[in-house]
Amino acid sequence: MAKPGNPSAGKGKKKGPLKGTGGHGRKALEGKGPTPRAEDRSWHVAGKRKAAAERYAAAGGKGRPGQKPGPSRAPKAKAGDDTENVTGRNSVLEALRARIPATAFYIAQRVEMDDRVKEMLSIATQRGIPVMEVTRPELDRMAGFDGVHQGVALKVPPYEYAHPQDLLEQVIAKGQTPLLVALDGVTDPRNLGAIIRSTAAFGGQGLIIPQRRSAGVNSAAWKTSAGAAARVPVAMAPNLTTTLKEFKKQGVFVLGLDGGGDVALPALELADRPVVIVVGSEGKGLSRLVTETCDQVVSIPISTAAESLNAGIAASVALYQVATIRAASV
Repeated sequence: MAKPGNPSAGKGKKKGPLKGTGGHGRKALEGKGPTPRAEDRSWHVAGKRKAAAERYAAAGGKGRPGQKPGPSRAPKAKAGDDTENVTGRNSVLEALRARIPATAFYIAQRVEMDDRVKEMLSIATQRGIPVMEVTRPELDRMAGFDGVHQGVALKVPPYEYAHPQDLLEQVIAKGQTPLLVALDGVTDPRNLGAIIRSTAAFGGQGLIIPQRRSAGVNSAAWKTSAGAAARVPVAMAPNLTTTLKEFKKQGVFVLGLDGGGDVALPALELADRPVVIVVGSEGKGLSRLVTETCDQVVSIPISTAAESLNAGIAASVALYQVATIRAASV
């Protein structure tokens, strides 16, 4: 029963077909389709960037859209990029002189121009190597935590190692008496670089490193070698012991450096023969198999105040002794 005071109470609603919406509700429920990608939305930042890039490309521009004219900036290395940044004026200049393939030459803004920098710029320009002017913080990043770049850097491809047998044959073909250095377990690239430098200084023709458990010729080795890595070839042996045995068959004497050696370096009698000097790691020294392969194990007399010499210094002393004996016998 209807309540008093409500005139519409108790009246029935109209029944039967009502005027429809024309399906508008159903369409609303269906949605507007998949969401377009960010770069396909004209109002989105990514869409604006894409449109700008398309306009810039259509205009035949180079570089980044919207980039202001000025010195080129160094591109950041891609993930997995296996190129090396050679830093330091001597190292970079020697690499350029040796025509090492390079993809970019970096120079710091407002760098002090000396004869070396001028020669670097001249060589890079003549060879068509891109010259990139960068900030010193950028060069600091490229040189690494303990690197010293002196305002220049050179991006070079991965080092191309020689084959040990090819290295030996090239030395013999030149009519030279082989003086080679082999490294057994030297894992510090700075020691490798120092030994490369000493090999060049004392008339050595090349180095041999094992494929495993050894430092490679990277940016640290390039830097420590002071450019000698551009002149002294480094060969990589799949198995160092096997390579040394093959050398022995061809008349090369294998001399190992070890504190407990049976021959003191001053008494060495094989210096004027074809030799390969094997240097072990500072900690473990020569491995057992390499020691058994040596024709002689040579010790360097040192004061009791020092326990041992590091690999780089030991190699330098031995190379100097061999070079001195050879010079005296000429």
